Amino acid sequence: MAFKIKSKKKDNIAVIMVEGEIDMFSSPSLRDELVPFFKKNIKGIIVDLSGVSFMDSSGIATLVEGLQWSRKEKKEFILTGLGTNVMNSLSLTKLDNVFVIKTDTDGVFNELRKS
Repeated sequence: MAFKIKSKKKDNIAVIMVEGEIDMFSSPSLRDELVPFFKKNIKGIIVDLSGVSFMDSSGIATLVEGLQWSRKEKKEFILTGLGTNVMNSLSLTKLDNVFVIKTDTDGVFNELRKS
């Protein structure tokens, strides 16, 4: 599956949808997609990983970087739609307890919109 990123901003919330594998070749593209949203006036960023089949340590590092930016800028940073492989990667590194992880992108979007 080819790596693809789509993003949208609605009601001061960014949703970034990722497909394919996040590895050392594609993680810079994910980083480039994330960075501008931390500079905009938004409440939060939802990263939908439901289309991601594999993520290596560089992908994890990119998400950790996003989490750090979100804390610095006081924005929500939520991961959604994690498949088994991605969840296992985060669990092995104990980061599943650090990130806010939800199953449903639309539900999280609605929660953020109401807050």
